[in-house]
Amino acid sequence: MHKCFNTSEFNCPRASPVAAEVKRRDLARDLSPPRHPGRYSLLNASRVKEVERERWRCQFVQQMKVDLSGQVALVTGAARGIGRAIADLLTENGARVVYADLDLETARVAASQSKDATSLAMDVSNEAQVEAGVAQIINQHGRLDILVNNAGINTMKYRVHVDQFPLEEWQRILNVDLTGLFLASRAASRVMIERSSGRIINISSVLGLVPARLQCAYTAAKAGVIQLTRTMAIELAPSNVLVNCVAPGSTLTEATKQLFYGSDALQQERAKRMLDHVPLSRPGTVREVAHAVLFFAAPESSYITGQTLCVDGGWTAGGFLRDF
Repeated sequence: MHKCFNTSEFNCPRASPVAAEVKRRDLARDLSPPRHPGRYSLLNASRVKEVERERWRCQFVQQMKVDLSGQVALVTGAARGIGRAIADLLTENGARVVYADLDLETARVAASQSKDATSLAMDVSNEAQVEAGVAQIINQHGRLDILVNNAGINTMKYRVHVDQFPLEEWQRILNVDLTGLFLASRAASRVMIERSSGRIINISSVLGLVPARLQCAYTAAKAGVIQLTRTMAIELAPSNVLVNCVAPGSTLTEATKQLFYGSDALQQERAKRMLDHVPLSRPGTVREVAHAVLFFAAPESSYITGQTLCVDGGWTAGGFLRDF
């Protein structure tokens, strides 16, 4: 998982100045390596701006503390990346979190590093496994308050036009990214309706809002997630079950570090073009996406449902449009 800032180590009053400096340098190196020069590099920013930015981030994280004590959360695809960051942050705010993933061993390791967390093997595209998993959570914890539908896949092998896209690959992606989300939401919503309380938070993508070439299955699935979020929101509102969506943009994970900063020259050029159109001039971190989920999970967000929150550095605000 990407190394992120936190209030205990980063730039808070109690932190060691040396540790804070190391953290700042690590973050700057991770987000903007020297091979990407120019105004899009954090390393080329003035020292004053850098320090102020990190101080603000530290203060923001300190303020983003909510009380999820006694609540039980299920996070799918929680073994690594954005899913793990979400699960970790929910546990830090008092929730008992079930780290669910197809990769049970990695999920078990992730859960072992968090307080009051457990792991669960779950293939969200398998109806029986999803139903059994939710039943197991109810048997173990007696409740399910928060569902985060994070599990998702894409393809690198078949970046081709729609006329060449294999049906098998289309079905594989849709089965996980859309049908899997439906199955998990259906199982969890039944429990939440009985309690007249609950939160379902879906992870879509900015590509569910803005189309992209060579990713027909992924963009269709993520657009479906956004519309399904709205449909579930109006259907479940009478039962006080709130349904919202987070749409990340370019996000730095262990999987995407190679995409952004690998040795392949073509990928480097693609990454540079991508970041050139992000107003904040950098990829997001998994922790920043997790904080959007925490916002929707917070008890204070009790009058928000059916919404999609983009965490994209301003890209969908028009950053993807070239200057005229």
